Amino acid sequence: MGSASRVALQSATQQLSAATGVSLATGEQLLAASRAIESSAQLRSALADPAVESSRKSGLLSAIFGTLDGAASQVLTGAVSSRWSSPEELVDGIEELGIRAVAKAAGPDAGIEGELFAFGRAVSSDHELELAVSSKLGSPEAKAALVDKLLSGKASASTVAIVRHLVQSPRGRRIGQLLSGAADIVADTAGARIATVTSAVPLTAAQLATLEKTLGARYGQTLRINLITDPTIVGGLRVQIGDDVIDGTVAARLADLRIRLAG
Repeated sequence: MGSASRVALQSATQQLSAATGVSLATGEQLLAASRAIESSAQLRSALADPAVESSRKSGLLSAIFGTLDGAASQVLTGAVSSRWSSPEELVDGIEELGIRAVAKAAGPDAGIEGELFAFGRAVSSDHELELAVSSKLGSPEAKAALVDKLLSGKASASTVAIVRHLVQSPRGRRIGQLLSGAADIVADTAGARIATVTSAVPLTAAQLATLEKTLGARYGQTLRINLITDPTIVGGLRVQIGDDVIDGTVAARLADLRIRLAG
């Protein structure tokens, strides 16, 4: 994001954090608003144009999104009143605010990040499923209906709301990228970060708790662990937190040894 958009998003995020009455419906309404604004180049340009007065922008929002709840209306009005680097980044910002609203309404221990991760793993391991939720040939409504079918009874309403939106509004992004980005936003809303841990064997709940505590102390922040089981690493752990990678796997050590011997 450009500098203006980062400032605008930070301001809107603070406004959302302070807002009362934020519900799942608030998040769904903000996500729907981002899709509606995305679909109209004229509306995008008008709402992101710094030359257009805030009162006129508010009027546009009222005319188009008159049924928003109080929290959604407040956050959306505040967002379009700020200066954004581009109309596209305004849409990105409203989408993030919608995801944050869903996460805020659900609470910090709702487990949304883990459900998004699990769905992402399922999609990445099934080419036909990935094509079904990513193809430009399918209608947004059909993709949303597929998500409902796939996640019914398997994920929370909060997770379903986020995934339904993402498959309807990919904007050139791959589904894995979309889900990973959404999970990061959800974790950040709770003041946490995501650690992706790869292990040769499944870890027990006690081992995960210990690892979470140890890594959290190292990074000075609450961490949410997503676990991948991969027998090919032989043993040890690989931990990725943002751009940081700690590779203590046996496979990595063997590869390093082979490189040294070859040299």
